[in-house]
Amino acid sequence: MPSNIEIKARVHDVTKLHKLAAELSQSEGTKVEQEDTFFCVPRGRLKLRHLKDRPSELISYDRPDQQGPKESVFFISKVHNPQDIKATLAHALGIRGVVKKLRTLYLVGQTRIHVDNVEKLGHYMELEVMMQPGQSAEEGEQIANDLMEKLGIKSCDLIDTAYIDMLQDK
Repeated sequence: MPSNIEIKARVHDVTKLHKLAAELSQSEGTKVEQEDTFFCVPRGRLKLRHLKDRPSELISYDRPDQQGPKESVFFISKVHNPQDIKATLAHALGIRGVVKKLRTLYLVGQTRIHVDNVEKLGHYMELEVMMQPGQSAEEGEQIANDLMEKLGIKSCDLIDTAYIDMLQDK
């Protein structure tokens, strides 16, 4: 099953972070508008990700709420009729909440760097080290730690919860 090693952190200087991420990826990044609808589920998280000008995705994932690198196990299905799926899941499970963000995606090797402007929360950064077959979690954590250092992310900036949890705590 697919997995990645993730970290999430607050961003204090988004301009500097974009500059460093662009240098590391040797690109200007890709801007993506996302709206994630989270559903009430007994385990993990389930969200319907609506992407502007792209196919939507239904994503189920499970990861511990802890600071620093952590493993996330996930399943993704492409969705061609997101409004119908949203209505069906809302009826069956209930909607937990919605997260809207403008994301800039930078690719560095096997890592996705996300610089997010989250509606009602502000600027955050996520690293997702996409694990390769046979690769250990420790290797993924080392890649994440190395990129954190290169991006100037300090351990005091790390957060341990999902955006949906942060919005509900507000």
